[in-house]
Order: sequence, then structure tokens, then C-alpha cells
Amino acid sequence: MKNAITADAGALNAGPVKNARSYRLAGAASMAGTTIEWYDFFLYGTAAALIFNKIFFPALDPIIGVLAAFATYAVGFLGRPLGGIVFGHFGDKIGRKSMLLFTLMLMGIPTIIIGLIPTYEQIGYWAAVLLVAMRFLQGMAVGGEWGGAVLMAVEHAPEGRKGFYGSLPQTGVGAGLVLASLAMGMVAKLPEADMLSWGWRIPFLASVVLLGVGWLIRLKVPESPDFEKLKKDNIAVKVPLFKVFREHPKETLTIIGARTAENAWFYMSVTFALAYAANQLLIPRADVLSAITAGAALSLVTMPLCGHLSDKVGQKRLYFAGLLLLCAFVYPFFAMLGTREPQMVWWAMVLAVGVVFPILYAPESLLFARQFPAEIRYSGISVSVQLAGVLGGGFAPMIATQLLAMGGGSPHYVIVYLIGMALVALVCTALMKRDPPRHRAA
Repeated sequence: MKNAITADAGALNAGPVKNARSYRLAGAASMAGTTIEWYDFFLYGTAAALIFNKIFFPALDPIIGVLAAFATYAVGFLGRPLGGIVFGHFGDKIGRKSMLLFTLMLMGIPTIIIGLIPTYEQIGYWAAVLLVAMRFLQGMAVGGEWGGAVLMAVEHAPEGRKGFYGSLPQTGVGAGLVLASLAMGMVAKLPEADMLSWGWRIPFLASVVLLGVGWLIRLKVPESPDFEKLKKDNIAVKVPLFKVFREHPKETLTIIGARTAENAWFYMSVTFALAYAANQLLIPRADVLSAITAGAALSLVTMPLCGHLSDKVGQKRLYFAGLLLLCAFVYPFFAMLGTREPQMVWWAMVLAVGVVFPILYAPESLLFARQFPAEIRYSGISVSVQLAGVLGGGFAPMIATQLLAMGGGSPHYVIVYLIGMALVALVCTALMKRDPPRHRAA
């Protein structure tokens, strides 16, 4: 085997499309798989905000209990870089498809187990230990899955439509959030005692159905043409991660810096804001969940639209515009929540999740994939994105909760925190490779 030397390190497969059905199937399968995995992941986040502090940490002060629940939530983000390293390595060595099948199982089985874990009252703190272990495995699965899903989509897609097809696995995030919010919204309508004793378990156990469906869909997708070309040309890297850090430190750091703000914004919107609205502002949790669900449902339309738009204007330009919009919307978002008026709260959540987030998230697949050559691409984007996930998503709810306490319940420090990350992201995005000349779709 030999190390690859590519003329254009960021070039993706641009050859003639052999079979339109294959890239359409790859896009659909990537979206279906990410929908299932994010359904599982978001279930935990919603339960951490509303339920887990009461059944796994009841002996703690209510605020400390929420922090403890968010700490177990953050464990999933700590597992994501390890998942990115492990599955990125094998995705670059033996193929993208096999890793997608494995990560699907690694997400689904722990989710089902979470639905079976006894409560604190039954087995004490061992319940929290089991919860943390399963959350860590979920994190590993998401850390390995994202890179493979987006690469299967963009490496199969023809030039001129890679941005659109790369947005399809991103659309699966909104679909998973819709399903998770609907599931938790239904059990939230149960009497408190029923919801805490058995109702919350149903959405987790229902994951077994989605797991079977996702497996069957992904099984039909052919391997990525970029990876097949690497095999044909006998190109391989012994340890892809070493090459990522040794030869592409700038690309790695700029992705981390650029993505941290987007990730923090999303999880602040759907996790911290849920707890803030329900616990601090005393807005009915069912109302907030319905607003988040509406925003996620809107993203099912706006995400692919933004992916299509990125093919027209360029992924880097669209991402930059999204960061500017984030800076402009942070203060109005919290001001709208602070009115406690149902309509204003609804619009705040819908705009945050259904408009601002897709402008940032849709172009990421192709923008980040373009930063690395094919033989280390899975490792490169997985590690970069998942490290950003730890900084932006894993710790954001806990940091925001502490900042909220420092501000005496006012979100001003939280607003400064988010804008600061967005400014760093603007600098990092400016340092990324330019958008290549745009091609007409095949």
C-alpha cells in the first residue's frame, strides 16, 4: 500500500454519474439512518431536561439535579470524538457503508437498554452508572455515524448537486427531533406519576422498530465511489488520523472553531431553552415541546432548500451568512422567550430551529468534506466535527445554566457567550478553502 498524493486535496468525485438511482438511494438512506440515530439521541436530551433529574437524581437539590442530568447528557458528547476516531479510521480503511451499519446498531441497542434501566429508588446510584454507560455508547455511535452518512451522500452525488444531497443527512436531524419531540410530547400529557414510572420508557423501547427499518434501508446502498476508487488505485493511509493532525492542522482547527457556534446554538435551542422555559419562566413544557417540534418540522423543508441554495451561492458563503444571522438573532430569541407569551415563544423556537439552524447546518457536509482528501476524509471530518460537538453541544447547556445563575436568572451572559462563539466561527470560516467554481447539475 502507498500513501496518496492528490493534486487537489479537497476534490470530491466529479466523474460521470453511472446510475442516478444509486446517488438518490444513498441520499435517502443517509437521511433515514440519521433520522433514526438522532431520534435516539434527542430522546435522551429531552428526557434529561424534563425527567431524568427526578428519577435518577431525586436526592439532589432540584437545580443540582438538573445539572447532574445535563452532565450525563454531556457524556454522550465526550463519546463522540472517540467514535469519530474509531469509525473514521475503519471508514477510511475498509469502507463507509460497513461503518454506517455498525453505528446504527451501536445507537439503537443502548437506547432500548435505557428504556429498561431501573430507577434510583430501585437500585440507587447504579441506575445513573448504567445511564452514563449507555449514553457514552450513544455518543460513540453518533460520532462515527455522521461522517459516514454525509460522505455517502456527497461522494455519490454528481457535481452541482453535492450540496443538496449533503443536506439530506442533515435533514435527518430535524426528522429525528420531530419524532423524539412527538414521542416525549405524548408521554408528557400523562399524569406526572404515570409519566415518571413507565410512560417515559415507551419512546426509548419503540426504537427497536426504527432500528430494523434503518438496517434494511442502509443494507441496499452501494459503497461510496470515492472509496471504491481508492481501492482500485491501491491508495491507503496506515493511520489516517495521524495524517490528519500532521498534514491538515489548519483544516482541523478551522472546522472545530467554525462548527462549535452552530452546535452550541442548536443544543441551546432544543435542550437548554427547553429547561429554561419550563423551569425558569414556568412555561408549560408541552407548549415548548410543540414549538420545538414545529421548528424541526419546518427544517424538513428549509434544510434541503438551504442545501440547494448552497449549490448556487457556495457552501462557505452560505455558512458565513448563517453565522451573521445567528449573531443578530440571539438577543431577540431570548427576549421573545422572556415575554412568556405562547405565540412569541412559539415563533422564537420555530425561527431558531427551522430557519437559523438550517442555514448553518445544511452546507456543513460538503464544506467540511472538501477540506480533506478522500483517503483521510472520514477521519478528518469526524474528529473535527465531534471535537466541536464536545465544546459546543456537550458543555453548552451546563455552561448556560451556570451563566443563568450568575446573571440572577437573566440570560444576558448566555447571549454574550453565544455571540462570542459566533465571532470565533466567523474568523475560522473565513480561513477555510474557497468555494470551487460552481457546476451545473447533471
